[in-house]
Amino acid sequence: MTPTVEEAVHQARETWRRLGVEQDAVEEMTEELAADLTAAAFDGQSVTDYLGKDVEAIAVSWAAERGLVPVRRRLKETAVAAAMGATVPALAALGIWWVSWSGLLGGTTESTTATAGGGVLWEVYKSPNLGVPLMWVGWVACLLAAFFLIRRTVAAELERTLDPARKATTRAMTKALPLILPAAAVLGGAIGLFGAYAVGYFQLLFTVPIALAGMIGAVAAGAAWVRHRACPPVTVTG
Repeated sequence: MTPTVEEAVHQARETWRRLGVEQDAVEEMTEELAADLTAAAFDGQSVTDYLGKDVEAIAVSWAAERGLVPVRRRLKETAVAAAMGATVPALAALGIWWVSWSGLLGGTTESTTATAGGGVLWEVYKSPNLGVPLMWVGWVACLLAAFFLIRRTVAAELERTLDPARKATTRAMTKALPLILPAAAVLGGAIGLFGAYAVGYFQLLFTVPIALAGMIGAVAAGAAWVRHRACPPVTVTG
């Protein structure tokens, strides 16, 4: 459905306001756009013919070309979006580790039975622990899933706010995630080893929440660092 001149002008005006364009500039561009669309209508052109189908994209492009879009750092928003994307893969990785550690799919099991003479017979059974190869394959799958989920959630958050540096941030995130994710995985593994040696029997209660927080926190910090590096010079802090 082709919008009317009034609808297109209103949509462009609201887009500029959401972008944080100064009020004086918004008023000036609104008047200019209304005059252009009115003139185009007299020439027989519809709004779609003159601007295209995406009025919002045209409004963003117009403001960006004039240097009127304030670039915000959005470090917190980027970190939170990355953490959201990392949560499910991190939980899955911990679940896979628990399956391997618990020996549900094989490994060493022990049993005791009483003998006729009143003694105790202690038997140890060893079988291949299928949880070990599952753990390594599962962790690789979790890393791949985390890569795409984190990149998507960060890009979606910056797209939602019409951030002018969203494409640069997404490109930088694509390059940096292959380094950030293994670092987060190593941190989680280190926490698990520390729990095994320092906490002992209660390591599960220690490892799961601490390793989860550590891995997600590492990803969030890495994403914020990438955003800081990729973002153009800041004109408005936020």
